[in-house]
Amino acid sequence: MHFLIVPGINGSDEQHWQTAWQSAWGSSATRFAPASWDEPDLDDWRTALDRTVSGIQDDVVVIAHSLGCHAITASPVRPNVRGLFLVAPPDVSRAEFPREAATFTTLTPTPVSVPGLVVFGEDDPYCEPAVSVRLATGWGLPHVSAGAVGHVNAAGGVGGWEFGKALLIAFLAGMTLR
Repeated sequence: MHFLIVPGINGSDEQHWQTAWQSAWGSSATRFAPASWDEPDLDDWRTALDRTVSGIQDDVVVIAHSLGCHAITASPVRPNVRGLFLVAPPDVSRAEFPREAATFTTLTPTPVSVPGLVVFGEDDPYCEPAVSVRLATGWGLPHVSAGAVGHVNAAGGVGGWEFGKALLIAFLAGMTLR
């Protein structure tokens, strides 16, 4: 199993749980690299995701955060992608959504073809819980609240996010039972 790390706008810095997880997983994890983290373009992100996944010879579980959730769910799923662990998808219809990511605002969630789990914060400043649930439903995926952890990042105080690791382990165990 190989983990594909898909951060959101501006990437995931050294304090982010995605970076900690990737470091712990070593060669079993890869971070995709779009042309720009700061001015994300949906077509570029789709191309970068496809290029990255096609270069991985093992089964892949995608670990996406924020805008990365929309990028991966709006991209064609390659045969080696076995699951999606989607954390804190933002509400792309909010007036406060970053103008730099305007190419993502036209997305409408459609069912994905692989197992997945959507995890969200109850007090996420970028997405109301009801919208997180609506996104999960649109993608055809179950969802779970991580509690009052903001945008599930360093600013939300999650650190290495042990609760998230436990959710991922449970998700992976459920995948192997299928």
